[in-house]
Amino acid sequence: MEYNFNDIEKKWQKKWSEAKSFEVKEIADKEKFYCLLEFPFPSGSGLHVGHVRPYTAMDVVARKKRMEGKNVLFPMGFDSFGMQAEQYAIKTGGHPREITEENCSTYKKQLENLGLSFDWSREIATSRTGYYKWTQWMFLQFFKQGLAYKAEDTMNWCPACKLALTNEELEKGKCERCGGDVIQKTKSQWTLRMKDYSQKLIDGLDHVDYTDNIKKQQINWIGKSVGANVDFKLSAGDDKLTVFTTRPDTIFGVSFMVVAPEHPMLEKFSGEISNYSDVEAYKVASNKKTEMERMEGKEKSGVKLEGVFAINPFNGKEVPIFVSDYVMMGYGTGAVMAVPAHDQRDYEFAKKFGCEIVQVIEGGDIEVEAYAGDGKHINSGFMDGLGKQDSINSAIKFCEENSCGEKAVNYKMKDWLFSRQRYWGEPVPMVYCETCKKVHEAEGRENAGWVALPESELPLELPHIDNYLPTDEGDAPLARAEEWVNCKCPVCGGAATRETDTMPNWAGSSWYYLRYMDANNSEEFAAQDKVNYWGQVDLYCGGQEHTTRHLLYARFWHKALYDAGIVSYDEPFSSRISQGLIGGEDGQKMSKSKGNVVNPDDIVGEYGADTLRAYEAFIAPFADDVPWNTSSMIGVHRFLQKVWRYADRTEDRPMNEVEEKALHRSIKEVGERIDTQRFNTVVSSLMECLNALPSEGDISADFMKGFVKVLNPVAPHISEEIWEKLGGDNFLVFEAWPSYDESKLVESTVSIAVSVNGKKRDVISIAADASKDEMEKLALASDNVQKFIEGKDIVKVIVVPGKMVNFVIK
Repeated sequence: MEYNFNDIEKKWQKKWSEAKSFEVKEIADKEKFYCLLEFPFPSGSGLHVGHVRPYTAMDVVARKKRMEGKNVLFPMGFDSFGMQAEQYAIKTGGHPREITEENCSTYKKQLENLGLSFDWSREIATSRTGYYKWTQWMFLQFFKQGLAYKAEDTMNWCPACKLALTNEELEKGKCERCGGDVIQKTKSQWTLRMKDYSQKLIDGLDHVDYTDNIKKQQINWIGKSVGANVDFKLSAGDDKLTVFTTRPDTIFGVSFMVVAPEHPMLEKFSGEISNYSDVEAYKVASNKKTEMERMEGKEKSGVKLEGVFAINPFNGKEVPIFVSDYVMMGYGTGAVMAVPAHDQRDYEFAKKFGCEIVQVIEGGDIEVEAYAGDGKHINSGFMDGLGKQDSINSAIKFCEENSCGEKAVNYKMKDWLFSRQRYWGEPVPMVYCETCKKVHEAEGRENAGWVALPESELPLELPHIDNYLPTDEGDAPLARAEEWVNCKCPVCGGAATRETDTMPNWAGSSWYYLRYMDANNSEEFAAQDKVNYWGQVDLYCGGQEHTTRHLLYARFWHKALYDAGIVSYDEPFSSRISQGLIGGEDGQKMSKSKGNVVNPDDIVGEYGADTLRAYEAFIAPFADDVPWNTSSMIGVHRFLQKVWRYADRTEDRPMNEVEEKALHRSIKEVGERIDTQRFNTVVSSLMECLNALPSEGDISADFMKGFVKVLNPVAPHISEEIWEKLGGDNFLVFEAWPSYDESKLVESTVSIAVSVNGKKRDVISIAADASKDEMEKLALASDNVQKFIEGKDIVKVIVVPGKMVNFVIK
């Protein structure tokens, strides 16, 4: 019978759905396994074959774990809020609400056509009120803990998208969505105190199984620095300027200081700074640059403050102060001490502005460039002659003894800018009340005037508005919904207004793994017994591009919940892996504009879902980027056709030695390779197993039953069909993963080389346990060997058991 993959795959997808084969319940005495994929954003273009790669890989893992008797949670949902949905709606002329749900339905259908074993009874979408009610609830818990605050901050603003962007949403200083230029805007926005969790986020990496590159990216993004805060007195009043430095030992080489354009001391001493108009003009110019452009600092610029200077606490020297935009308020204290002899950026600045360059560490040629190496200290007073660490220790001791500084730790990571001036996002459940503001101010309370919505009033639903575009000035579109905006204060009952900014799409995606544990609960985000049962995600797979943004946000969010006593473990994911990208056949990234997108629906229609699944596993090592190759996929399709033909040749008889050996080796290799995510070698092992069998003659039905069990995670449809044909009583979904017998893997025969005077003349097969005498007799009987030794005297015979025989002749 011909293999009709289309009918067979639809048949089994229907059977699995009707039997609710993949729906899972909490079973207290059954070992759980939580397998998680980053849920997709449901774009209008649907899935492409690059998306299929991680879905297939994790489905392979989930299916094997079920067969091993684990209680497997393998859910799926949609990250459906955010800028992408809104932009697609703008482009197509629709409304984000309707378009998003249509796209979710399209994605779900595509995923179901792949035979993926998701528990769809737990489906979620971040834009549905039953979900974002709990996102809002969690925000309120953070507000109560003091983690959420509203403050003036400079944001990256994309004029084209009319959107505020975090640093993580920039690519080379430009908007990651449209590629356009980004400017700076100052606005009062909600922010989460993520920086306070910097050390906890670093320490937590010691207790999870992430790949080294993921850990490194997380640590680099957090950017921990150990050094000192040093106070420089100012000439104006009784104030001081505090700097954070990792090299307090170089303080004798300070020849100028630099403050960020946003530093409050500029406005505070505007009366004392005689050239303040120049400072103001510079601040306006720097405001047009992105934070990335400022950090790169390709062109050194700045203004020297006239009328105010600092005093070096170590030697009493007067130090000029500049304002320059290469210094950021968000890192350290917004001020730096410049040591141009030993920092190239400071060196270039000093050369441009004619500042003194004082060498305080031996080495290099500071006439040419800054010297950043180690060496003995010079021109450094009490630190002369000391090495780096001794000098650092001495400098910190001096600061502490003279009350001009202390040892300090700093982190590059900023607090999480949480406001978005967009429509399609979770409404922030806060109202502003002028009456309550006066009470708050009298009490010295943070966030004066802002009142939390009572939890009983959640969800605060997103109102339906027709014009959901933000204004050119950056005002949120929700401000147009006046009836929704104007409300009563839940505390005093007076007139109040709702927050019109919405949350970022990262909010809903920071805790979705928890909602999967109890997706249909309307009373709480998830029942505690279920949260405790499923616990940490055992294996989490996602894109390499999300190992900083999403992964850090989710870990921070979870740790904040842990600190609030809402969850009982402080790391959400036990293990995290990332897949490589699949590019077009032209080697470029898949995109509609390049015309190289491969639609999985087309592949499934022509070759079947099992072919696509097996090829996606086979294509390359899982973490490697690789181009799509249709001819290689056809080779995988032929392999599955071969499986089907072999299944037609089965006979009801015991396995022979060749079949036993091939099957037991495949069981061992496939099991080990799935567990270590070597999916490409899983498929190659299955191919080798069939290749070990004779091309003609019957095949043991017992062999084929065992073979389709190990094939099932990769190609579930064809394996289920063959299993049924062979009389299987149950779905393979519910069958036990087969065990292997080590004794069946032992070779009964081996091939050995037979040489004459060191030259190989034949290869013969012998029993693996043959003695030396037996090896010599069999080698001597070889016709190929006899041709070279006939009539000759054999002076020596060298036998290496199981390896070779060499006849030495005159």
